[in-house]
Amino acid sequence: MLTKAMGALAMPLLLRLPPEAAHRATIAGLKYAPGLPKTASPPGLAVAALGLDFPNPIGMAAGFDKNAEVAGALLGLGFGFVEVGTLTPRPQSGNPRPRLFRLPRDGALINRMGFNNHGYDAARARLAARPAQGIVGVNFGPNRDAADRVADIALGVKTFAPVAGYFAVNVSSPNTPGLRDLQQRAAFDALVARVAEARQQAAPARPLLVKIAPDLDLRGLDDVVEVCARRGVDGLIVANTTVARPASLAGRDQGEAGGLSGRPLFESSTRMLARAYLRCGGALTLIGCGGVEDAATALAKIEAGATLVQLYTGLVYRGPALIGEILDGLAAAVAERGPLAALAGARAREWAAGDG
Repeated sequence: MLTKAMGALAMPLLLRLPPEAAHRATIAGLKYAPGLPKTASPPGLAVAALGLDFPNPIGMAAGFDKNAEVAGALLGLGFGFVEVGTLTPRPQSGNPRPRLFRLPRDGALINRMGFNNHGYDAARARLAARPAQGIVGVNFGPNRDAADRVADIALGVKTFAPVAGYFAVNVSSPNTPGLRDLQQRAAFDALVARVAEARQQAAPARPLLVKIAPDLDLRGLDDVVEVCARRGVDGLIVANTTVARPASLAGRDQGEAGGLSGRPLFESSTRMLARAYLRCGGALTLIGCGGVEDAATALAKIEAGATLVQLYTGLVYRGPALIGEILDGLAAAVAERGPLAALAGARAREWAAGDG
């Protein structure tokens, strides 16, 4: 209750600040506020996946805690897991500001942050210093000026193996020029082969996931699923932000360059999730991401094939109370319809056909 009250008081103030300033203020609040109350997961929501035990399926997506500063505080708010990053080997400042834009009438954001972060070493030190409680995945990618982008990503496996709950490889951000080219079949196969080899050499071995773009065509999705299954990747995160601009957008900044997230991404990302689910036949664990803003959208991701679900933009507009509302809604669905595992993929064919 205290967390909800604090969020209700803070949200109007944060939404009056420029978006990036509001983000930094939120990180500072989570980092320095003493004694934030811990939110327990309702019964019946535990998930066993990727060789890990999640207290609930709702995770904080990458992009919020870029530098692994507040993973513990986020877990305390009720998230079942947290993904930090995207991180790069060397610190980089990212793209020029302004680079983050709110579209409040659309429940959306546009960002062109450009992997701004403190680098691998700083994040690893923070993760090593935190109590070993809760599941924290690490999302990493290459520096913008990397001579060998695949080497940068493989280095992430070696760097974070001792401190990560799982690895998430980001080859789908639209804000690093040429990065999405790594999703093309030949390049993707070479990338996954090297990263999988790095994982075999790292200790301990961690689950390996790849985060893909929602803008892949079906042939591209087929290639990604086939390569991941053949190379021993454990899962996919479906999906990152989109470069598409739906005609329904109403925000004044809709024309800004960058990746669009939030409500307008929900249908296309959920459709891609369902198509991935039907293609991988259980060989890959799927994390659904894109447009989750309430219990209904979280449940829809599960019904489309997700074992786990991530959110970010919904939290910007709804605040921390959103987490408890989603968990309570999922608990009610489980009580009425049976365990989450039975709900996973229940409407995949409908979504894949475009009838979701």
